Amino acid sequence: MLRDSRVHAVRVLYVLSVKPRQEISAWRPPVAGVVEVFHAHFIEHAYPMHVHDAWTLLIVDDGAVRYDLDRHERGTPGDTVSLLPPQVPHNGSPATAHGFRKRVLYLDMTQLDESFIGPAVDGPDLADPVLRRRVGQLHTALANRGDEFEAESRLAFISERLRERLRPGPAPGGTEPARGIAHDLRDLLDGRLLEGVALAEAARLLHAHPTHLVRAFSSAFGIAPHQYVMSRRVDLARRLLLDGRPPGAVATAAGFYDQSHLSRHFRRVVGIAPGRYARSR
Repeated sequence: MLRDSRVHAVRVLYVLSVKPRQEISAWRPPVAGVVEVFHAHFIEHAYPMHVHDAWTLLIVDDGAVRYDLDRHERGTPGDTVSLLPPQVPHNGSPATAHGFRKRVLYLDMTQLDESFIGPAVDGPDLADPVLRRRVGQLHTALANRGDEFEAESRLAFISERLRERLRPGPAPGGTEPARGIAHDLRDLLDGRLLEGVALAEAARLLHAHPTHLVRAFSSAFGIAPHQYVMSRRVDLARRLLLDGRPPGAVATAAGFYDQSHLSRHFRRVVGIAPGRYARSR
């Protein structure tokens, strides 16, 4: 069966004892459309506000998670499926005393394009038993080497159902409104993610006062510009670690000052050190 040559066929799977009764496993399957599979059992770890480049498709098998998305408190009641859109800041923390056990798929934009971001922000938690069952079946297929064709088939049905649930309405007529200074700053930060940009330089390039930039960005996206940059660099570091690159090289490649700089922010966002994240390699 022909496969997209851009998809890495290397799988990294490991289970780490971070704290008693806490486990993490992550791998990149050779299935087009799936950026990463992430399973975790957290008792105390709380994610700070952060963003991903990919869609976050989340199911919770035990306990519950509460999180903030677009300034609204959300959660994972019952048998819901949560879909968090790319580039939209969110956090996460246990909603029960014994923490939570979750399974996450990070999906690229081939599965859902940008037109679905707005509907996902408005309603990220989907009470859909059929969808949840299909997501669980996909996780099982992704955990078994040789079942890639099954995984691709199940992913196709999941993406179709997500589109049906989130189907955006037709775009209103007329010209698109101005994106504003916050979006201009985000474009600049995205374009200079690795080398970075000083706030004074950003202010000069965008013809705005530095404090106005920070206030506008934080108000528009619910996350400070520096937090946005660091969380995006951590997201990149995760992918590089799953490609098998050592943490020291990853730190430089992802735009961090050094390995300790990477470790500090990686641990804060993901909950473990990057070396442990890639331990089995």
